[in-house]
Amino acid sequence: MRDVPTGEVVAASLERLTRAVVRMSARGDLSLTAALTLSALDRSGPLRLTELATQGGVTQPAMTQLVSRLQEAGLVVRAGDREDGRVVQVHITDAGRAAVAQRRRVRAVLIAEALAHLDEAERAGLFVALPAIDSLAGLLPEEPAAARAVTS
Repeated sequence: MRDVPTGEVVAASLERLTRAVVRMSARGDLSLTAALTLSALDRSGPLRLTELATQGGVTQPAMTQLVSRLQEAGLVVRAGDREDGRVVQVHITDAGRAAVAQRRRVRAVLIAEALAHLDEAERAGLFVALPAIDSLAGLLPEEPAAARAVTS
């Protein structure tokens, strides 16, 4: 029977992978927070500044500044909420979608190059693990760990 990896072992592997993805994504004009914000808007559609700040793990004033810079770059626009005129939502523009798509293309090429260095069994194992990794990601809390009381 195979050993089941502990949370610590899985977390360490995922942290190494995350650092590698962040390093390869650091190439370009967008900060990691800006790229994550654009990706969130691309995935979810328009969001309030407070939602973006929570998802990005930053303060609302910091997100307001980031959104202003993204708007100046033509990557997002602010628009009123149809249901509540007091609310402003942030929308991604076509240029913002293009920036997200370009980052994804670059990352995909770099990952494909790395995959070519794995043997067939490693590639197959990774492919088989992808659904479990996606499920695990869906089960993890979206708010930053610092915002929650962690007990041991």
